[in-house]
Amino acid sequence: MEFAESIAQELSLRAHQVKEAIQLLDAGNTIPFIARYRKEATGELDENALRSIVERLEYLRNLKQRKSEVLRLIEEQGKLTDELAEQIQNASILQEVEDLYRPYKQKRRTRATIAKEKGLEPLALWILEQYPKAQPLEEAQKYINPELGVETSEEAISGASDILAEMISDDAAMRKRIREATFRFGDIAAAAKKAEERSPYEMYYDYREPVKKLPPHRILALNRGEKEEVLSVKVDVPTERMLDLIEQAYVKHGPAAEIVRNAADDSYKRLIAPSIEREIRGALTEKAEEQAIKVFAENLKQLLLQPPVRGKVVLGLDPGFRTGCKFAVVDDTGKLFHVGVIYPHPPQNKREEAKKVLRDTIAKYQVEVIAIGNGTASRETEEVTAEMIRESDLASEYIIVSEAGASVYSASKLAGEEFPDFDLSLRSAVSIARRLQDPLAELVKIEPKAVGVGQYQHDVQPKRLEESLHGVVESAVNAVGVDLNTASPSLLQYVAGLKPTIAKNIVAFRESNGKFQKREQLKKVPRLGEQTFVQCAGFIRIPEGANPLENTPVHPESYELAQNILHKAGFTIMDLKERPNEVRLGIARLNPEECAREFSAGVPTVKDILAALQRPGRDPREDLPRPKLRQDVTHLEDLKTGMILEGTVRNIVDFGAFIDIGVKHDGLVHISQISEKFIKHPMEVLSVGDIVKVRVLGIDTARERVSLSMKEIAADAMVSI
Repeated sequence: MEFAESIAQELSLRAHQVKEAIQLLDAGNTIPFIARYRKEATGELDENALRSIVERLEYLRNLKQRKSEVLRLIEEQGKLTDELAEQIQNASILQEVEDLYRPYKQKRRTRATIAKEKGLEPLALWILEQYPKAQPLEEAQKYINPELGVETSEEAISGASDILAEMISDDAAMRKRIREATFRFGDIAAAAKKAEERSPYEMYYDYREPVKKLPPHRILALNRGEKEEVLSVKVDVPTERMLDLIEQAYVKHGPAAEIVRNAADDSYKRLIAPSIEREIRGALTEKAEEQAIKVFAENLKQLLLQPPVRGKVVLGLDPGFRTGCKFAVVDDTGKLFHVGVIYPHPPQNKREEAKKVLRDTIAKYQVEVIAIGNGTASRETEEVTAEMIRESDLASEYIIVSEAGASVYSASKLAGEEFPDFDLSLRSAVSIARRLQDPLAELVKIEPKAVGVGQYQHDVQPKRLEESLHGVVESAVNAVGVDLNTASPSLLQYVAGLKPTIAKNIVAFRESNGKFQKREQLKKVPRLGEQTFVQCAGFIRIPEGANPLENTPVHPESYELAQNILHKAGFTIMDLKERPNEVRLGIARLNPEECAREFSAGVPTVKDILAALQRPGRDPREDLPRPKLRQDVTHLEDLKTGMILEGTVRNIVDFGAFIDIGVKHDGLVHISQISEKFIKHPMEVLSVGDIVKVRVLGIDTARERVSLSMKEIAADAMVSI
């Protein structure tokens, strides 16, 4: 609890909220469970606030542990003073602790340690005093010792200067001032290693920007260009300004002052500047990675929560040239009907035969929607599909579906178990079809980082990215809820409290004992104890369960409360199934505060129960805009500047959003063209999956790029293509 006050202050929360949250987390409760079912305790903290608390709590606990370790290490050297101990204890960030520990840290042999071995440390301290009548050369003669390798006074002063340089470099307060000044006055400067070479990094071939203004996506772009040895990148600072800071602190007057000044110059250029540059670059990268992870996580969440296309037979098409287009037909539940291959593109060019196969398959299985993967040959396959629909006057529609990660899934052990007799690309076709029917259930089978939304996700720390994305998937799965009788182990493992092993045990239990009829049966699953049941129970659904409450977010611990509320409105539990409309109207008339007082319950819990009783079995994704289906294709040549189009937001990055407008490549709406009002980030206005109207600003046919705008479009503007 010692960190509750400081975390509350940092996050603008009340201390009791943070205290309760920490207690619940330390007791083993999951974030989704606390956010949904412990609202009274935490003052209705949402998942984002809880994750922020977890992050800060982990940092502060690690900081405390590091402080203890550093105090112990300095104490063992017999050099820990009360003043130093107080400074370490009062440090608020890890960098301050490391700066204070730096002089006592075991170093490799340096010029300073060699000079100390020669007995020159007392001389260095004498020089640092800069006595008004000092005679450095004369004093240095006392330290001449050929046996230790000090032959002359000049050699003694040189060694002493090395010690001074390291002392200045190890000064925690000085390093802090230099670090802050570098961040404030420094520039990031980039240049091409080979100026004539064409690359995606051309804008950085002669580039300079203040460190403090550098946006996160540009930091990662520079890092990548440097890693690929296309760019040289450095932190450029006004050296004289930095030397002035050191000299003000260390250089006095007298004959020894010039020696100290030279040592300060050497300290900065040889020791401090390279070290601070690494620290600044590291801090910038950490900040950029956090932003990249944040953008990826938000995009992933929106992608996972795309509304499902339910009740339709879908044909999934995995496009390809030489190897053909693999296709798979699945029924309205995702069960596989049929697979096949067509070869409409070069080198086979069996276009008419491919259209006939598709026509016959659509007729045989009564396919309503065709889902086309957006990879290689996607737009060419779209043309064939649109032609076939148009020529045959079919009612079927098609949609382009992101196939990012489909190949990862296809090659996975899970896909092998699901479709052991299928070629990898045939598995991809099934995955593409199912992604349209239920994006969440299908995408959880894929490693989150392979889903392909965001910016520079391959340039960030894999462990940090994985932790964040796992939290996003967990949040999405628990927000929607999981059908206990149909969910795969891949989906179940993200339910609050469930681990992969228990998820597999649930499926094995279901296969051996038949469908679950009530949540309580979960307690019979091997290794699923009471604590796990409490965490997971509210997030699972049993649509055909014995008790209609089993298909709602109402937690079993609140069944009695829900029943009392129903009785107050004049209904029974079974009325939820038999008279849903009447129940909805009756429940809507109840006052949450009154119910809470009458039944000694918390108002937030009562409000959640009232909402659940009005819409049992509700899928929150159903309230979102439906995916945009099409019947005809658009070519880049069809576009004209000024044209108004409708498109789907595919990806959001710091500098804008990519919109699928039906041509081969997504168009870009730059952040400056998203809104009439000033926005700091596209996510303030847009989400992945949004259907938006855009105006064509420019067309670069050679590079197949389209720039778009969302500004100055009338609400009733017609799509002109």
